[in-house]
Amino acid sequence: MVRIRLRRTGAKKQASYRIVVADQRSPRDGKFIEILGWYNPRTNPPSFEINNERARYWLDQGAQPSEAVARLLKKAELAATAEAAAEAA
Repeated sequence: MVRIRLRRTGAKKQASYRIVVADQRSPRDGKFIEILGWYNPRTNPPSFEINNERARYWLDQGAQPSEAVARLLKKAELAATAEAAAEAA
């Protein structure tokens, strides 16, 4: 099964993450299929960027997001909705 999950990057004690599509059996920092974005929990508030178009494609193909990525996708959709409403106004 294919999952959308976080891949750890950054120095020791200074974690940042890439949001990747990977096979469920590969290790956390191992082989992946595609990078969809990044997440930095060390900023206040935590910052992230996701390619919504590619994320939607992988979800349509049956990829399952991890719990953390599901929360980020929910926030990204809310942000996209707010931007669309601001442009329409």
